[in-house]
Amino acid sequence: MSLEFLVASGIGVVTATGIYLILRGRTWPVVLGLSLLGYAVNVFIFAMGRLWQDAAPILSATGRVADPLPQALVLTAIVIGFATTGFVIELALRSRHESGSDHVDGHEPDHGPGKARDEAA
Repeated sequence: MSLEFLVASGIGVVTATGIYLILRGRTWPVVLGLSLLGYAVNVFIFAMGRLWQDAAPILSATGRVADPLPQALVLTAIVIGFATTGFVIELALRSRHESGSDHVDGHEPDHGPGKARDEAA
């Protein structure tokens, strides 16, 4: 197996997990899904700079040199993603406080036909 295949498979698994969590009904899995999706995008950007082995990250007179631009972009994205995650967590906590529920639309869903029967009794 090649390194590129392993990285692509890892990005695919993390992306699929992030999308699955974003589609959940509670706020905490949505926050985790957004974070995982951000991590997958960061690894994707980093991998777009090619996976170099034995290459210097800084210009030198001899040898191959890795592209520093994807590294700088990912470092910036990590800082921005951390701040955004903190903000989204604060919004989720505020929504929980205001609505009394941690559901993304603010109210608990009905849990099947037995729920209506219990409320009528």
